[in-house]
Order: sequence, then C-alpha cells, then structure tokens
Amino acid sequence: MKKTAISLAIAAVVPALATGQDDSKAMQLYGKANVAFQSADEGEGSITDIKSNASRLGVNGELPFANGLTGIYKMEYEVNVDGDAEETFSQRNIYVGIQGDFGQVIGGKFDTPLKVAQKKVDLFNDLEGDIKSLITKSDNREANNLQYTSPSFGGFKVSTAYISNREEVIGTDQQENEITRDNGTSISFAYDQGGVYIAYAYDMDVEANGWDTARLVTQYNIGAVQVGALYEEQEKEDGSSQEGWMTSAAYKINAWTLKAQYGQSDIVEEDGETYSLGLDYKLSSAAKVYGFFTDESAAADYDRSYFGVGTEFKF
Repeated sequence: MKKTAISLAIAAVVPALATGQDDSKAMQLYGKANVAFQSADEGEGSITDIKSNASRLGVNGELPFANGLTGIYKMEYEVNVDGDAEETFSQRNIYVGIQGDFGQVIGGKFDTPLKVAQKKVDLFNDLEGDIKSLITKSDNREANNLQYTSPSFGGFKVSTAYISNREEVIGTDQQENEITRDNGTSISFAYDQGGVYIAYAYDMDVEANGWDTARLVTQYNIGAVQVGALYEEQEKEDGSSQEGWMTSAAYKINAWTLKAQYGQSDIVEEDGETYSLGLDYKLSSAAKVYGFFTDESAAADYDRSYFGVGTEFKF
C-alpha cells in the first residue's frame, strides 16, 4: 500500500515539474486509460468483468545539448485500473539515450525492433484479439537492451538491438524453473512513405537460446481504407519450426471505424485460428468508445470467445 501511495504522489508532482522547465519539450506527462466491460467464454461458461487493457502512465522528454545532440528519456508504467491496489503499477518501456543527425541510441527495457515492426497492423492490440494471444510469442519487451535506430533515408530506416544475457526464475514456490539466455539480437528494416509500409525483422536468441524468428509486415493506407498483413516463422534450437500469419482491414466512415482481423498460427497453439470484428466511434481526437468480438480456436479442445464494449482516453 505504501508503494502505491508513493507512486501516486510522484505522479501528482510530475505536472508541476514539467511546467517549471524552461524548454516545453523537457518533460511531458502522458497516459492512456483503456477499460472495457467484457464477457469471456473460455470453455467453462461465460464470465463478465472489467478489463484494463494496458492502460498506462508515463513521462518522456528531450534535453538539448551542444553540437546538435539531444538527450531523450521515457519512463512508462502500466496502470492496472481494475486490479488490487498492491499491483497497480508494472513496468513498460523505460529508457534513456541520445539522438542527432546520426540517428538514435537508447538503452534500458523496451520493445524490440521485431515487435515495433508490426506498426499498426494489429487492429486489436491490447484487447483479447491481440496477436500475442494466438499468433506470435515474439512481441517481446526486453531488459538490458541497447538499440541504434538510423535516420530515415527516403523512407527507409534500420533498427538494431543488442540484448545482453538474462537469468529469470518463473513459477511458484513449489515448482520454479530458471530460464537463462545468452546475448540476443533483434533487427528490423522498414520502409514507410506515401501510405505504404513494408518491414522485415529478425530475432536471434531473443526468445531463447537457439530460437530464431523472422517477421514480414505490410500495411497500406489509401483514403478511408487501411489493409495490412503479417507473416512470421519461428525456428527452435532442435530445428523444428512453426509459422503464423494474419490479415487486417479497417474502414473509416466519418467518426466510425469498422475493423476486421483474421489469422492462423502454430506458434502459440497447434492449429490456432482467430478472428475479430470491431467498431469504434471517435468522440474526439483523444477519446473513443468501441465494441469488439473475438473468437479463438486450436487443437486440444481450445475454444474461446470474447465480447466487450469499452472506452479509451488519451492524454
């Protein structure tokens, strides 16, 4: 309880600090509240609850240096709106770095280039239809991460990350498993210009030793229409491999956005199949209400469905 009170006090002080800076870019408090009321049927009957969908609170900023260099930082935490007060905050992307004409270098814990390469192709990101549910295991946020991102050359950009080894203990007090991984690398090559986005990304030893993942993403925007696709292949140390793919489409009509997404994958579950339908209504540039339906199935009697309505506020 003390940790929660301290965290809330810090959050309250941040705006005052931000307004006291000479440079308006020195510090910015931002956040997103995404909360849904949903019904979930995971094979044992339907239950309804309130779900906080990666709601977050963060601070970022820039510090101008000499010779055209700029210091940058970001500290972002997930806020569990519907949870126990003792588990309100958990770490998301946190880093410090320097940027200039040469590009950008950051270090800390943050999304890998392969994860970032998905761009906005996942139209149900943070909801039950998120591609992490059944399409991929490789949307990773890694600690001990050092990344370089090049400037844009005619729409082309490269990001490469070096992720040092980790030791992690998972499980319960009765049964714990220690996971170790040697140094890993993640790299992406992306083209983004004129409504056309194409990216290829590759992870080596990020998920685990001897595990390699390749991802290809395309997205196209023309007028009120957005279409996208993602293909991924994961190869394990024993030589076995699994693959998955998904497609998505969105159509805007005034303040309304119709969304649809479909995918198949063997990476998370054998013979995995998922589809989602959604409808958003834009209240303002920073707020919307939405509804969604997601259905998932796989081998071994895996059959789940979700229906929900929610609100998303950004600030």
